[in-house]
Amino acid sequence: MAGRSNSRKRSALRAFLTSEASGGLLLMAAAALALVLANSPFASAYQHLLHFQLGPLSVQHWINDGLMALFFLLVGLEIKREFLDGRLASWERRRLPVAAAAAGMAVPAIVYLMVAGGNPQLRAGWAIPAATDIAFAIGVMALLGRRAPTSLKLFLTTVAIADDLGAVVIIALAYTASLDWRALGAAALILLILYGLGKSGVRSLFPYLIGGLCLWFAILSSGIHATVAGVLTATAVPLVGTPGAPDSAESPLHRLEHGLAPWVAFLILPLFGFANAGIALDGSLGLLSPLPLAVALGLFFGKQIGIFASVRAMVGLGFASQLRGATWLQVWGVALLCGIGFTMSLFIGALAFPDDPALVEEAKLGILAGSFLSAICGYALLRLAPPHPHHQEEEARLDREIAADGDADGVEEGIR
Repeated sequence: MAGRSNSRKRSALRAFLTSEASGGLLLMAAAALALVLANSPFASAYQHLLHFQLGPLSVQHWINDGLMALFFLLVGLEIKREFLDGRLASWERRRLPVAAAAAGMAVPAIVYLMVAGGNPQLRAGWAIPAATDIAFAIGVMALLGRRAPTSLKLFLTTVAIADDLGAVVIIALAYTASLDWRALGAAALILLILYGLGKSGVRSLFPYLIGGLCLWFAILSSGIHATVAGVLTATAVPLVGTPGAPDSAESPLHRLEHGLAPWVAFLILPLFGFANAGIALDGSLGLLSPLPLAVALGLFFGKQIGIFASVRAMVGLGFASQLRGATWLQVWGVALLCGIGFTMSLFIGALAFPDDPALVEEAKLGILAGSFLSAICGYALLRLAPPHPHHQEEEARLDREIAADGDADGVEEGIR
């Protein structure tokens, strides 16, 4: 009876939207606190805390390389679930969000290179404005309450998930300087063992978590960024499909996702924001310098242009339908919110300039400026945009379908 009871808990979709919205608001508060501390008499204490050594790594590195691996594990679980048993389970459903995510990564990178590409030292930062921070973006949408159509929230979620996949590929391929092939071979062996466990029908989470920890250490030693281990571990965690029904209590992936999501939303991401958002605004950093300007323009202009133009083109060419219950002005507002690149952008910024702390700080300034501008303008546009004529009817329909069966096909129809 316990398994049956657990299987009826709310769907991962509703849990994800709720936790990401609340976690996004907490992330904003943690980032604001870091910014205040970095520009207060407590700045030296703040920096001392971040650089305090705990064993082989500093506090900041344990957060960025260790705890963030759990964030990437959750990202990997979400990607796998959506591609196998959710809103990205068929090419028909993937077309619009994948095209929007691809354009929303390519155009910001182009804008960045147009502004800063003339300096060879800065070219490594091309991917900084390419990612969207889903927690921050959904947190802003949560402030809008019922004015933000559910179809837009679902669209934003799917775009950000596809965006996360692209960011993981970029981190693995573009920001790996050298490889230790023995460690990489050990990582491949561990991953094969994990896959073997899944094929053998092992449903306990313990072996996968232990294997994931070993994989993290091997990846860390190989030269690839350790957080990639989180995504690789997620690919090995078995999924029991539940189309048109709440998540199965027998599915290791669903159990791990539900268990991990609150820790990531309410602890790990706020800690990351606190450890990385603190920059001293002492006048030595100029927003009009090439690096921060390129990042800010990439996030603010590149994201909205890439995403809105791709959605408009897909709908205009007949490859996708317009989002139900949402106007084009509201779609533009969501495209603006996708310019909030906080978490992933900060993460990639640290990888792009590992030996130049000054450039990392400049990148942070551009990230904060571009993300803040995108958040304010996106919120204002969505707040002031007239609702769709059928807004209330569509909201009632989607609410009924999400409450009834979480990720059922009726919900998918709302985002296609």
